[in-house]
Parts: sequence; structure tokens; C-alpha cells
Amino acid sequence: MKKTLVSALTTALVVGAASTTFAAANPFSDVPADHWAYDAVTQLAADGVIEGYGDTTFRGNQNITRYEMAQMIAKAMAKSDVSAADKALIDKLAAEFSDELNNLGVRVSNLERNADNVKWNGQVRYRYWSQRYENEKGSKDKKNKDQLNFRLEPSAEVNKNWHVKARIDAFMNPSKDETSDLTVKRVWAQGDYKNFQVKLGKMPFFSTETAGMLFDDQFSGAQVTFGNQLKFTAEAGRWDLDNAINQSAIYKAAKAKDEKDNLLYGDQTASYQGVALNGTAGKLYGGAAYRHFQSDLFKHVNEVEKSYKGYKANTDEADIWSVGAGYTFDKNWNLNGAYAKNEKADRFGTAHNIQLNYKGAQKANKGSWGAYTAYRYMGGNVAFAPTYETFLSAGVNNVKGWEVGTEYVPFTNVTAAAYYFNGKQLDNDRDAELLFGRVNFWF
Repeated sequence: MKKTLVSALTTALVVGAASTTFAAANPFSDVPADHWAYDAVTQLAADGVIEGYGDTTFRGNQNITRYEMAQMIAKAMAKSDVSAADKALIDKLAAEFSDELNNLGVRVSNLERNADNVKWNGQVRYRYWSQRYENEKGSKDKKNKDQLNFRLEPSAEVNKNWHVKARIDAFMNPSKDETSDLTVKRVWAQGDYKNFQVKLGKMPFFSTETAGMLFDDQFSGAQVTFGNQLKFTAEAGRWDLDNAINQSAIYKAAKAKDEKDNLLYGDQTASYQGVALNGTAGKLYGGAAYRHFQSDLFKHVNEVEKSYKGYKANTDEADIWSVGAGYTFDKNWNLNGAYAKNEKADRFGTAHNIQLNYKGAQKANKGSWGAYTAYRYMGGNVAFAPTYETFLSAGVNNVKGWEVGTEYVPFTNVTAAAYYFNGKQLDNDRDAELLFGRVNFWF
């Protein structure tokens, strides 16, 4: 009977949410079969608090998503004639799934949060890059790199509206047996209210409109978001440009020049202000954004040879606008694209991307998989820190070309991926090629 009730959760209250795409992470990860929530919901079903189909039976044999679980909890929260024991179960479930309930617009109040005040998630991942670049002699320079990463992501509840989140990372170079210390990469306080959210601290850039084409990094400051289906976001603060330096071939050339001339960069931290508008309409979603940066380092963006046509005086600013959109055809297919331009850059100041996704690997669903194909044009003076694994941490940028990839779940909470990029370097039109592999262990 218990097995029958548990299996019912897959089909009860199933909603028509957009399917997970391979390019963007699913905002609602699956609930593992051994999660304590199943027993809690089974008890609530046995007590008549959560109902099945009209014939009082339950059907299905798959795990459910956190989103579907939250919908059942929301129904249970709406009932007033429940026992004290069932009310305690509902409160505990509501605390566990508070993020999903907030996303559904359900206010989570009077919860017994102390028992599960701090949640810990994390992963161990191994990544490998193999690069091939054509040099001026026509032969290819080869460079291989691998990396082991340990990551923790704690989340602590403060009260019914506020919680604190963080990311803690450590990296290892297996070829040299070198390990970094644990470093707090992100930490911020987040307040969630009806149609309003505020973040304070060191947090990731808001980059929904480009799906991470420009930024997969963090800044220190504040961010506010208003709205429901149509959302307006404003953020401001300071951004350490070290990651942009590592990614951009243009910045590398500027750095080499500075070292040769024994010059200093000046301030490597940029002041930052940005606004974005994003929305959804059925299967269509999209948005636009404008971002302004200011730092001495940006003078190198325009530092080209004076003989180059269109040479301009150097500026310490970067003004970037971007647009993006996507369409979910059905549960398997999704198409998205984006375009961005740095108005202050003389060269390599545009980036665009179009990507077709098929299905999606869900780490809690053994045997699930996804694949994609994409065309990317990554100007080094606008795509400062892209999220794409074929660029991120590989020191690869300022290129254009085609990319394909696939991801598979061989075991529950274990994912394996392989991506391949083939294209040209923007500054000299020589060949650029990269093979990437990754294995993640999620906990």
C-alpha cells in the first residue's frame, strides 16, 4: 500500500511546466526516491489531507519534481481541519520546499524551521579540456588541462522571508597534485516577498536574458527584482575583473604589454550598475539588459594599433546591452538565442549565440540524457566570463564556431558530459578546436 501511495506522487497535480533544457539548469531538481518527504506525504495521504484521483487511487511509478511536491504541499497548507501531527508534517515539508513554494506565490509562515535551519548541498566534479589552436606557422599548438573541484552550497533560514546563501569552493590540479584552500566565493542575504526579492552581499550576476553568455561570475553589492511573469531587476556594486582577465585573449595581450613596459593596471575592480527586464508568455520567454562598468582596466579594450582603422581614444568604461529569447516547443525541444554589444569597444565587442536543445539530463533520474548543438560568436571584449564549459576556466575566448554536446546520468546523482567546439579565432581567422569532458557527483 505504501509503495502504491508513494508512486502516486508522480501523477498527482502534474503541471504543464516548461521542460528542462540542456543549456539551462532546471530550477526544480527531482526529489530522490529515498527523500524523507515521500514518507511525510504518504502519511498525509493516509490521513486524507492529500488526495489522489477521483477514484481515491494513486497511479504512477516515477520520482516527482520539487515543483510538483510543492504543489501538493500548497494544497495541504490551504486546509484548516487537520490534526496537530499532520500540521507539524505540513510545516516541516513547507520549510524544506520553501523556495519552490515562494516561486509559486505561496507565503510560507509559522514554520517549525529550527529542526532544518541549515541545508547543505554540494558536488565533486572532474573537468578536462583539450585545446588545439592554429599558430602563425600553420601548425596547431596543443594544450591539455584538468581540474578537480569540491563545492559546498549552504542555505540557512533566518525567518519566513529571509535566508542566507553561500558557495564554498576548493580546486585541485591533479597533474601537479596541487590543492587550493576552501574559499567563500559567494555569500548573500536574500529576502523573498510577494512579487519582490532583494539580495545583499556577494552574489551571481543576473544574466537570464543571455543564459550566461556574458557572465558566470559574482559581484559585491545589491540586487532587487520586482514582478511576477514580467520581472524588472536592478543591481549595482563592485566586480573583481580577475576572471575577465583570465578569460579574454585581449586582456592577456594587454597584461603582457604592461608587464613588458613595467606598467601597472591601476584599479582591477570595476564599479558596476545594471538593469534587466525579463518575461514569459506561454512557451515564449525573453528579455533585455543594460550594464555599465568602469575601471582603469577597460582602457585596454580599446588599446589597438593607431594604424587600425577606427582607432579611438582609450576609455575606462564598458557599456553593454544585450537581448535574448527562447521558445519551448514541447517537453523535448527548446531553442534559445542571445545577442550582446559593448558600445565602448573598438574590436571584438559583440557576441551572439543560438542553441537547440533536446531533452535534458536530470541527475536524480538514472538513464536520462540530453543533447544540444549551438553556434557561438564570442567577442573577447564583451563575453567577459561566459558560462559555457568550453570557454569557462579554459582560457578560451574571442572565437566563433559550432559546438555540440551531450550529457547522461549513468547513476542517480552522477552526471557525465562531453562537449566539442570547432571554429576560428576572431583576431586572425586561424583554427580553434576544443574537447571538454566532465563528471559530477552530486550530494
